[in-house]
Amino acid sequence: MKLIPFLTLSFLIFYLLTLKVYCTKEDDPKFVDCAPLKCGDLNISFPFYIKDQQKPYCGFPGFDLICENKNTTPILQILDNTYHVQNIFYNNRSIRVANTAAFTAGGCLPEIKNLSLTEHKFELPRFVSKLLLFPNCSRQLPRNIERHKIGFCGGGNGLAMMEGHEDWNRAINACPREVVAPVELGEGDLVRNEAHYLLEVMKRGFTLDWIASNCAECSRSGGRCGFNSTDLIIRCFCRDRVHRVSCKPNPGRNNRIIIIGTVLSGSFVMVGIVILIFCQRKRLKLSSYLPFLRNSSSNPSSKRDLEGATEYFGASVFTYEELVEATKSFDPSKELGDGGFGTVYHGKLSDGREVAVKRLYEHNYKRVMQFMNEVQILTRLRHRNLVTLYGCTSRHSRELLLVYEYICNGTVADHLNGHLAEKHLLTWPVRMNIAIETAAALAYLHHSDIIHRDVKTTNILLDTNFSVKVADFGLSKSLPENATHVSTAPQGTPGYVDPEYYQCYQLTEKSDVYSFGVVLVELISSMPAVDIGRHRHEINLSNLAINKIQNCAFDDLIDSSLGYKCDVSVKRMTTSVAELAFRCLQNEKDFRPTMDEIVESLKEIRDYIDDDKTKQGLEEMKMPPPPSPEGDHINLIKSCYPGLPGMSPNTVTAKWVSGSSINSS
Repeated sequence: MKLIPFLTLSFLIFYLLTLKVYCTKEDDPKFVDCAPLKCGDLNISFPFYIKDQQKPYCGFPGFDLICENKNTTPILQILDNTYHVQNIFYNNRSIRVANTAAFTAGGCLPEIKNLSLTEHKFELPRFVSKLLLFPNCSRQLPRNIERHKIGFCGGGNGLAMMEGHEDWNRAINACPREVVAPVELGEGDLVRNEAHYLLEVMKRGFTLDWIASNCAECSRSGGRCGFNSTDLIIRCFCRDRVHRVSCKPNPGRNNRIIIIGTVLSGSFVMVGIVILIFCQRKRLKLSSYLPFLRNSSSNPSSKRDLEGATEYFGASVFTYEELVEATKSFDPSKELGDGGFGTVYHGKLSDGREVAVKRLYEHNYKRVMQFMNEVQILTRLRHRNLVTLYGCTSRHSRELLLVYEYICNGTVADHLNGHLAEKHLLTWPVRMNIAIETAAALAYLHHSDIIHRDVKTTNILLDTNFSVKVADFGLSKSLPENATHVSTAPQGTPGYVDPEYYQCYQLTEKSDVYSFGVVLVELISSMPAVDIGRHRHEINLSNLAINKIQNCAFDDLIDSSLGYKCDVSVKRMTTSVAELAFRCLQNEKDFRPTMDEIVESLKEIRDYIDDDKTKQGLEEMKMPPPPSPEGDHINLIKSCYPGLPGMSPNTVTAKWVSGSSINSS
């Protein structure tokens, strides 16, 4: 008996809504008000709006921009600081800005205010560095930080240095107040004690991620997003005055629309009847299983979260409570690592499986998107060198948690220069295998149209047999069909970011190739990707490697503990891998090999059979090979070691194109 009133009410509601949406033709003034406007070279639309030119309801609170005229750069104000808006990436929810004070200062550093993001409207990506400024610092400075003294525009001396610098703590103790200026350092950059250089770094700008509701559904339906300050929700302004989650196009004449609405309403009623009948039969069928369901619901490990789901994008859904139990309430002693997005803990499930549980730092929109991205990618990939995702919590859970297989032997970074380095477990054959398996995993990703975007030694896990498991897909991107790149703001870890991606905002598969080139150099050198203790031109390992390889200074690059100086086979392989890394580290992506080519080259290097007679004959050759007629190719390694065997033309011929300031001659 309850079915008839329900269907009648449903019919009337749907019918009336259909007529309301499609029969009103008058343009909504709010839809007209919120049309995108141009300021300088940028199109301004939701969540941003131009102050005094657009109504406040056209944008999100706190996202108002100042535009003095159509030819000027938009200005964003965050508390006491104002910023030039250099670019807006709507798809990636990020904005590139630079402090306006840097453009008005002369040859001194401006006294800017601290950037406060406490209102949770913007957040700094993890690749953004922090320049610490200490204005009005005491003139009597300790000798060890005297070299950081610099002049400020307000008069007097102060200090300037990067957060994490070896003198950072001394500066904080010597100076009463510090100001944090976010900056993005390019490849080879080092904050020097020169005001004009620091100003150029500040003018270069930095990226902020914004946190606001998504307007995609409204935009796709032909509407324009706005904000209702009364009920504090996003509104979709439609052309025909109807404010809904999304808008629908006007189909034409009213009589045709009435017919369409009637047909749809009738279909809706019929579908409702079918669904109710199906649910009734399902309820009767499940009633015989109620005793079992009651028993299983009393078991904490079988509980589900608010969604009641058992799978999420194909991954098993765990409850927050069972993961708290598995990790002993996230016991600090069970912490495995701490990354840019979350902390990883060792845990043990009720079924006995050992797992690694990643606990994301925040539960905001940005983290939910990264959470969903990693789940979606890992559930559709299967490769022996990719970490396995067991499951996750629901995105509506109290915390965002990802559950992976437990890989017990640490990361490659731990073994190269971390807490496991002293054990010297990574012999050269092991490192060679790590390089091949990592390259194979990345080649598989690229064949699946996925760019990892955060390839580094801390994301390469090792099992008990030292086999590779590539992890951390929070930053990964899927390439659209038939697309060559994705336009997005640069993200990644300093020291590994592709310089062309950094400059052009175009993410490609060759961006992973560049990062992998840094990994190869780490494997042969045992040096970290970034070390501020090195010479300022060699802070980044990529610059150091290019410098040493170009000058045939392999003794200064390759780790001697690998047997480089006493084993001719190791010498051949390490120098060949160095040359391959050189090709991967080319500034222009077109000169880098593909991951498939890298896999083949690494296998050729590993599988080459040293022939004693060949060695003896090559050792008698003291002259380097003649240069190529074109003059733009050179047998790089052979020119350094003319007697070294195993150098096939495919593995040693590199195009001499490098972004280094050192001449390739």
